[in-house]
Amino acid sequence: MSGVGPVEPGEGTRAWDDVEAPPPTGHGLPRGHPAALYYARHRRAVLASAAATAVLAGGGYLYATRPQPPPPAVGPFPSQVVDVTYLGEEGSPRRAPKGSFTFAVRVTALSGPTITVVEISQPYAGLNLTSVPKPPFRTRTGFGHKIVVTMNVTECANTPRNAGLPFLDVTLRNTRAIEDHSYILGERYAHDLSEALQVACSNDPSSLAKR
Repeated sequence: MSGVGPVEPGEGTRAWDDVEAPPPTGHGLPRGHPAALYYARHRRAVLASAAATAVLAGGGYLYATRPQPPPPAVGPFPSQVVDVTYLGEEGSPRRAPKGSFTFAVRVTALSGPTITVVEISQPYAGLNLTSVPKPPFRTRTGFGHKIVVTMNVTECANTPRNAGLPFLDVTLRNTRAIEDHSYILGERYAHDLSEALQVACSNDPSSLAKR
């Protein structure tokens, strides 16, 4: 009797039933199966990592786009808010050299942070200047500080006979800057200074010869 029976696998081949199944993916496997448990744990780890990445990315975006605080306010330069006013002649202090010129000024910081008067000077080489109080000293905003200044003639040849617009050089400092500023004290100061210099140098022949 002729016929075709079951096909036997040839050499080097295997029956379909004997082929190893591909690694499980977790889909369609019964709960509790080792492969399903591995898949579930791996999937949870991946989802948690993705969620954390999303949170970090969102936080970084919010940080980058947050409203920026305004920059700190910058105060004025000290010379812009300090006023120096001539008050007139004062009696010469004890032990002052003969012919000294003593006067008072009022220094007022009008606004802003505290200002320090670092130095007070004058432009003439033939004069020496001292003041009470002696710099450096701090000012109080809105309060007029009286400063008594004494000028002593050291060399008449280097002093002006008629000081047209004499000024004081004042070095000021606040939290923004330190700067030198020249304050013109007006005609009254110019008159008093010129008169004092003429009196102090009236008997000096060298000063008269060079003027």
